[in-house]
Amino acid sequence: MTTLVRRYGWPLAGIILLLCVWWVVVMVILPQLVMVDYSFRFNLLPRDIGTEKDVWTLRNYQTLWGNQIHLAIFFKTIWASCLVTAVTFLVCYPIAYYMAQVARGPRAGLFAVLLIIPYWVNEILRTFAWYILLSRGGPINEALMALGLIGEPIDLKQGDVGVILGMVYAYILFMVFPLYTAMESLDRNQIEAARDLGASIPRIHWRVVIPHSKPGIATGCIMTFMLAAGSYAVPALLGSPGSRWFTEIIYNWFFEGGDWPQGSAYAFILLLLCLGFILLMLKLFKVRLGDIAK
Repeated sequence: MTTLVRRYGWPLAGIILLLCVWWVVVMVILPQLVMVDYSFRFNLLPRDIGTEKDVWTLRNYQTLWGNQIHLAIFFKTIWASCLVTAVTFLVCYPIAYYMAQVARGPRAGLFAVLLIIPYWVNEILRTFAWYILLSRGGPINEALMALGLIGEPIDLKQGDVGVILGMVYAYILFMVFPLYTAMESLDRNQIEAARDLGASIPRIHWRVVIPHSKPGIATGCIMTFMLAAGSYAVPALLGSPGSRWFTEIIYNWFFEGGDWPQGSAYAFILLLLCLGFILLMLKLFKVRLGDIAK
């Protein structure tokens, strides 16, 4: 705040602070509080507000534990989101390392632009592109048949394969840039010193690069997991009939079933899951929230 006042003066700094407070309170905190309040109501109609039916209850939360199908989809969403996060990290780590420690300068900038350009296209259109790629008559099936690896087209969207591939592609930037930012600040002399001392490439990454990149890894994992767990468009477009995401159930409660309290309970459970994942990442990588904010 002192730096902000010194740079812009009290009037402008005060306006910036008020706008930030307004954004956090009105756009983040209040909607979440309303959702939490709704989640403890049960089949509450507008005309019932203020009557004897207007009471808090845990029945909406008990619905999840009593519905084995929804509970199975909830746990599947958790592990699938973790899988998306792990695959995205494995894909982005070498890309970020190349940009930060190998390419550098104009080549790194060009590489970053090449990564960003596809994201100028709307996410729905990019997801539809994957739908075409994975379809039975798509380029992937045609290439596999041309190589003689398969005799007839296969449906690559069966199960969660299509959803995971689509999410890895959709959220790759949210992993690669935190990793790049963390790796860029690593002194290349440390890598050269480790190499001169006889360390192998895997050991250099395990003992030098990864410890230095912990804040970036934690940030990328948190952002990717939260986006994957809360995604609706990708599972709806690329998921098979037998592959549902927990967000699809929340959507159905809100807009098809018209049961906002039940949908709010499910959404709040998902929110608690994401908060738990954030705390787990902070504990696992032994970083503070301030380190991630940097």
